[in-house]
Amino acid sequence: MLVERIIKHKKSVVMVFAALTLLAVIGQFFVSTNYNMVDYLPDDAPSTNALEVMENEFTASIPNTNVLVKDVSIQEALSYKHELENMNGVEEVLWLDDLVDLQIPLEMVDNAMLESYYKDGNALFSLTITTGEEVEATDAIYELIGEDNAIAGEAVNNATSQNMAVSETIYAAALLVPVIIIILVLSTNSWAEPLFFLTAIGVSVLINLGSNIFLGEVSFVTQSVAPILQLAVSLDYAIFLLHSFNDELAKGKKPEQAMAAAMRNSFPVIFVSAVTTFFGFMALMFMNFEIGADLGLNLVKGIVFSFISVVVFLPALTLFLYKWIEKTRHKSLVPSFKGVGAKLLKLRYPALILVFLLIVPSFIAQGSTSFIYGLGDLPDTTRAGADAALIEETFGESTPLVVLVPNDDIAKEAELVSQLEELVYVDSVMSYTNVVGTGIPAEFLDESIISEFQSEQFSRIMVFTDAGVEGDIPFGLVEDVRTLSETYYGDTAYTLGESVTLYDMKETVTVDNQVVNTITVVTIALVLMITFRSISIPIILLVTIQSAVWINLAIPYMTNDSLVFVGYLVVSTVQLAATIDYGILLMETYKHHRQKMPAYPAMKKALDEKLFSIIISAAILSSVGLILWITSTNPTVSSIGLLLGRGAILAFILVVVLLPALLLVGDKLVKKTTYRSNFYEQEEETER
Repeated sequence: MLVERIIKHKKSVVMVFAALTLLAVIGQFFVSTNYNMVDYLPDDAPSTNALEVMENEFTASIPNTNVLVKDVSIQEALSYKHELENMNGVEEVLWLDDLVDLQIPLEMVDNAMLESYYKDGNALFSLTITTGEEVEATDAIYELIGEDNAIAGEAVNNATSQNMAVSETIYAAALLVPVIIIILVLSTNSWAEPLFFLTAIGVSVLINLGSNIFLGEVSFVTQSVAPILQLAVSLDYAIFLLHSFNDELAKGKKPEQAMAAAMRNSFPVIFVSAVTTFFGFMALMFMNFEIGADLGLNLVKGIVFSFISVVVFLPALTLFLYKWIEKTRHKSLVPSFKGVGAKLLKLRYPALILVFLLIVPSFIAQGSTSFIYGLGDLPDTTRAGADAALIEETFGESTPLVVLVPNDDIAKEAELVSQLEELVYVDSVMSYTNVVGTGIPAEFLDESIISEFQSEQFSRIMVFTDAGVEGDIPFGLVEDVRTLSETYYGDTAYTLGESVTLYDMKETVTVDNQVVNTITVVTIALVLMITFRSISIPIILLVTIQSAVWINLAIPYMTNDSLVFVGYLVVSTVQLAATIDYGILLMETYKHHRQKMPAYPAMKKALDEKLFSIIISAAILSSVGLILWITSTNPTVSSIGLLLGRGAILAFILVVVLLPALLLVGDKLVKKTTYRSNFYEQEEETER
């Protein structure tokens, strides 16, 4: 009934979707993008609680930017500091004069402290830039310091990501759309059909982006990755429908009849593909690290909109503009794949042996990969990356931590500060006790000096380290600072800073990884079990795709590369959810043929018929991933792209080589564990 209504009212359907798309495009202008990963930590994370305490107690924040000015005198450096302090978006500037009296000779200043801020005529300032004002502030700083000096830090990375987000998205689209059109042209017999594919999915992508107006904002990962992932994953649905439509036309049916038959015939495969992907993406929403939940929600919405667009809008659009398909018909541009199935099946035993030799080492290796939990380092090809390298080369690494403790015992605080100064990798410590001194009563001091270090309830201790932002040493130092603070103050001591945030992120996402992967596998297995009415088929499909996931994620361990953990977590879920479609398509076709013929010829025929469709799907997804990897300077997005592109290729290889081998070897098991399999029971012919 619904099929007939869509076909009958095709013009109205097209107009409704056009109106929704227009509204969605307008809605996008009211959705902001959040580049601050700290906002996505759970509310009960220690660093989240610490940040809330500091914001309530102090006006100053944690330094998040370093500015290097070369070849300046002390007076010139102080002049630069004054100009930096007066810039919009700059909350605070810390330099040597905040630690020592510059009236005394520099020779009398502690050398380690001196060289943290002034070394060989070069000055290094620590700035706090307001969240949300990174672009304006860093642009002003660049204008002040010129090309020869440098600026680096968390705020700079955020500003760079924001500046490049739009240009890189346009660049990625400029590369991606022609590649997808070429792939689609090869897969169709009409020059117009690829435009219909892209229009149907493009409309669903735009509607999904516009629907974010109800969320208010999305993360930078979602903004960069979700639209392209939605496009890549759901193009399969459009391909399934229009290929079925062309098959029905080839039988001599009229366009309306052919479309009605195609909608009914392709619906089961499209529905199962969408549902497995839906539940796979939904697993991301169970992450405590809410950047995964943000991405998961957008991908889930995207799959729903894509499914509706393909089963409602695409049939209406195709029939409404069918004359353009007829006018742009061309001969097939690819050779026949008949006979390829037999050649692939010759690889089944080597494939079984090779994968089973790799699967255990790959599983162990992917669990032993080293991870980056922040944005990672920007490439040296960007100014931010080059500046960060220059600052590190000149002054070494400098990472601030903040410790908040009750201010009711000045002697205890002085003792803690002394202990903190003795920690390895700690360059300097700034606190009321060692900057102002314990002997001067607070009532004799200027309020601006006191407010830097003390509030009504807390003292603020700044710890500057040279351990870097993240890794075993910085995270070990975070643990040492927390342990030491809690020894003196128990749970009334708080620590915060970029390293502390990343440490909490590590603790959060390590648990998330187990939860998300378990939910993904279990939900997809249940969907497959219901769909195929089988116990063994879901296991065989999941073993095939999960093997590809493990091999993909093991490669960084083999090459000694660190992975951005958000990328790892997303891809370990997305690759399984997105590429299971290949296995479903081949399995559905094989099961159909298996009811009419023995296992070997059934698989051979299934491969001949569906290999090209699987190649097209894998080519699109891998192209999307690899283009994201090539075009994005954001390490998180780039990492997701590389893993996704490589994962799609690996999944394709295993689906067309390993999956047939598993199904042929386990044919009797599949038959016994599948409800009403109706498999062909005549004694199988001898394989050629």
